[in-house]
Amino acid sequence: MLERNLEYFVTYLTMERGLSRNSVTAYRTDLSDFIDFLQRRRLDSAAAIDREAILDYLGSLQEAAVAATTLARRLISIKLFCRFLAQEKIVANDVTAVMDSPKLWQLLPDYLSEREVEQFLRSFADTGGDPLLERNQMIMELLYSCGLRVSEAVNLKISAVDFDEATLRVVGKGSKTRLIPVGERALQMLRRYLREVRPQLTQSNREPLLFLSRNGRKLNREWIWKMVKDAAVRAGIVKNIHPHTLRHSFASHLLANGADLRVIQEMLGHSDISTTEVYTHVESSRLLEIHHKFHPRA
Repeated sequence: MLERNLEYFVTYLTMERGLSRNSVTAYRTDLSDFIDFLQRRRLDSAAAIDREAILDYLGSLQEAAVAATTLARRLISIKLFCRFLAQEKIVANDVTAVMDSPKLWQLLPDYLSEREVEQFLRSFADTGGDPLLERNQMIMELLYSCGLRVSEAVNLKISAVDFDEATLRVVGKGSKTRLIPVGERALQMLRRYLREVRPQLTQSNREPLLFLSRNGRKLNREWIWKMVKDAAVRAGIVKNIHPHTLRHSFASHLLANGADLRVIQEMLGHSDISTTEVYTHVESSRLLEIHHKFHPRA
């Protein structure tokens, strides 16, 4: 159904708007990616496109470290498509009418307060000794305490953990390696996970991955997204969150507690400081504190 709508839209761009072949191809490519994202979540009608679906898609792009310029272009393509669907009465309303571009940081997933993070992580606390639930708890702890992307978490190897140095060696975008400090709580959980939990998920000593499925295989990123959504409901969190929200919260809480932006940039693995700034929100009280402390006329 959505693919048919896309063909109608392409025809509209070509015949009525008179766009060049290159422009039409660019719109088709952007929207095909968006539609593929929706269909993987069993959403295949124009009516299924709502603000949350669009935010989920943008969040998935940010999770994959897609450039801000690409995010902006994808959003513009989606806005034009949704406007067309409303004009043609395929849907009742243009759901993107209130989404202003290019202020993308307003559209990306909310970050959680420290209290909300505690609520969220507590939703994983009652494992009952189930190795799968204990694995899930460990994944969530590392996503927040180390600011990992989902792709980085599912590809973590056992050898990435250095208990002596209390660090995690992470391979990020562009195969760039970085070291991230690991807190004592997470280290204790990792020791127990490796000693008691992971052996219940595989009988093989040759599997290098830290986190495994119930069949001893590599985890699926989409499954972790669903796990986060379900946990947010259990925790009573009404914000639209994704796994990336935990990474976003990691950076925000570091900054709010006085960490240098360059240090946060290093831990997140960003090559450009401007990318790090997208992740950060500083409460007005923190800004006032900095002003009073450092400005000569404060």
